[in-house]
Amino acid sequence: MATGDQNDIYTRLKGLLPPTWFGDSNPILTGALTACASALSWCYSLYLYAKLQTRISTATDGWLDLTAYDFFGKNLQRSAGQSDDLFRNQMKISLFRERGTRQAIIDILEDMTGKTPYIFEPQRPLDTGSYGGPTIGYGVAGGYGSMMLPYQAFVTAYRPSGSGIPYIAGYSSTPSGYSIASRGEYASQSMITGSVTDAQIYEAIAAVKMEGTIVWVRLQ
Repeated sequence: MATGDQNDIYTRLKGLLPPTWFGDSNPILTGALTACASALSWCYSLYLYAKLQTRISTATDGWLDLTAYDFFGKNLQRSAGQSDDLFRNQMKISLFRERGTRQAIIDILEDMTGKTPYIFEPQRPLDTGSYGGPTIGYGVAGGYGSMMLPYQAFVTAYRPSGSGIPYIAGYSSTPSGYSIASRGEYASQSMITGSVTDAQIYEAIAAVKMEGTIVWVRLQ
């Protein structure tokens, strides 16, 4: 017998009644108390469930998605088929993520796309290189710096490698063809699930960049 289950509440209710009012066997009383215990047990289980939803560490189901929306808006959404534990861990990482640094941009893009972005700051010698130094070479390393572009950076972000649309063949492939039984059909963006959109990449960079700076983003 666990706390709050039907048997526990039945015992509590019966213990509140004067022992001399009813005999040892009273099926009508037992039925009435059992019905009340069943309803109160459900209420107690609902209370326990509601209590779990008040903390990120214990929230579940759609309440975890609602919590994510409260903290991050549309910038952090559950992927298709993603479990509560994985989504919760992703939320905690985003909540305590480093911000306002170059590394913050690298970290968030690596988490989203699985690829390391290329970042170039025109006023950073480690990016531009220097004449006669080891970090510069035409078409190899370095780049033209500029004192006219203060507090600005150029970021090349790479889109994640997608799996396409399962079970749908592409143009010029053997399983697809007009007017024959095939695996081809006209597709739309709505058929792609779990992918990272360009807008989400832009929003992620804006969320972690230092205020007062300009970040120019190119997607590949």
